[in-house]
Formats: sequence, C-alpha cells, structure tokens
Amino acid sequence: MNLHYFQHVPFEDLGRIRDWATGNGHEITRTRFFANESPPPPEDIECLVIMGGPMSVYEENRYPWLSLEKRAIEQALKADKTILGICLGAQFLADVLGAKVYPNAHKEIGWFPVKKVPTASDSSLFESFPREVEAFHWHNDTFDIPTGCTHIAKSDCCEHQAFVYEDRAVALQFHLETT
Repeated sequence: MNLHYFQHVPFEDLGRIRDWATGNGHEITRTRFFANESPPPPEDIECLVIMGGPMSVYEENRYPWLSLEKRAIEQALKADKTILGICLGAQFLADVLGAKVYPNAHKEIGWFPVKKVPTASDSSLFESFPREVEAFHWHNDTFDIPTGCTHIAKSDCCEHQAFVYEDRAVALQFHLETT
C-alpha cells in the first residue's frame, strides 16, 4: 500500500504511524507544503494521512498553499481514498466536508484523556477503541462535526475530538502518533 502524508512543518511527521507502515511493508511518500511541494494526483495515493501544524485552516492569507491542500483533500475524498487527519488534518477534513473551524474556548496543550461518546458505536472503526485514552493535545482550534459524519470522541476542554466520515475518513483532533 502507498501511504502518502501531507506535512506542514518540518518537526511534525508520522511518528508511530511510520513504525506501523514500515513494519507492514507499506511504501511512504509525502508532500511538504512548507517546502512548496505539490501533492500527487489521488490515483497515486491509497491512504492519505494529513498531519498537524501550528497554522489554522482559515489562514490562507498567511499560508497560500492551504487552498491547494484543501483541493487535494477534496479530490481524495471524491476518489474514495482512505484518509486520516490528525489535529490540523482533522480540521482540514472538517472544513472540506463543510463544517466550521474556529478558535476553541481553551487551548489544549499536554496529555489529557479523550473519551469515547455514545455515537462512536455507530462506527465499526471505533468498536474496540477504549472508553477513555490518554492522548497528547496541542491545538487552539476546534471544529463542528460535519453533516453526515459520526461524532466519536470528546475531552473536557474540547467537545469535538474525533469524527468519522463514511467509515473511510477519520479525523482526530488529538495526537495518537506522538512518541
């Protein structure tokens, strides 16, 4: 399988996802938007991972490549690709699927519990996900759950920590990839 990831800053890469992918013989490629690289067409990607970063999806005036990335994510969704969005990546998925992304009432930085919500049982992907997991957080923004998506998890400071779209796109506001 070709796992392609979108990287927004040099210091945020795949972490434990790389360990899993290489351990299972998957090919890894990337687009470094901070280095002005262009994403491949969706037919060259089997699985897309959208990493985090310190910017916000609505800061296109400061980061012109955000528009290009949104179009690439839209194309991947239309091409029925498997997608994992982490932190900023989750916010990209929310935005592209038509939900609002905005500053959260509280910055959430550190290790805090994420709790599965009752609607998580509607997604087969999260059946075995623990009721509560300690996860790393580093975000200022949050998002509304897009129409047609399943709300999966919350934390004490952020009601919308995760959602699933059509059991093929997962948005995680928190960082399970952190080592």
